[in-house]
Amino acid sequence: MTFNDIFKSSFLENVTSISILDMAIAMVLAFAIGMFIFLVYKKTYQGVMYSSSFGVTLVALSMITTLVILAVTSNVVLSLGMVGALSIVRFRAAIKEPLDIAFLFWSIAVGIVLAAGLIPLAVFGSIIIGVILLVFVNKKSYLMPYIVVINCTGHEAEVKASDYIKSKVERFVVKSKSAQKGNLELNIEVRLKEDNTDFINELSDLDGINSAVLVSYNGEYMG
Repeated sequence: MTFNDIFKSSFLENVTSISILDMAIAMVLAFAIGMFIFLVYKKTYQGVMYSSSFGVTLVALSMITTLVILAVTSNVVLSLGMVGALSIVRFRAAIKEPLDIAFLFWSIAVGIVLAAGLIPLAVFGSIIIGVILLVFVNKKSYLMPYIVVINCTGHEAEVKASDYIKSKVERFVVKSKSAQKGNLELNIEVRLKEDNTDFINELSDLDGINSAVLVSYNGEYMG
């Protein structure tokens, strides 16, 4: 058998017929699960700037993936051409939050699984993933790291501020210290004992403290 005979063989010309009902069910489920992914994304988002367009992209991505996989599974020649066409596509959108990558892969996986006919896996798998994300991402930890920035007048004020902070937090680590004539600036990493930041107000009222700022590590400013 020659190389040309292989490509002329009948298996490359076979087309697996997909009924209209199967297509409709797959696309409707892709939209429904995509909306579920969108809602989980809204509930678990913890970034600085929320992008509604990214949420819509998750819905569209699950439906588009389903459409592509349905077409690929219906014809071998079409699948080879689809691989070549998709290989030239380059996505250059910046992913700002690491968790966004999980949502993108989730949408793509749902489309692939639905198009493969594994509907129970897509539905129950998405429910389990959604519940896990809602539980763990929205879980508040009182031991979240913060940075306290203190501007004080001298050594006595520095000692007084340090002693006060140590009495209010779980962990106390000096990250940096800059000194000028009559002025000190301290950057201190702290872990709060409880979800209460009122101590920063009392700290700023101490003698010798010019200013006190509390900053969280995850990009959110508190002050």
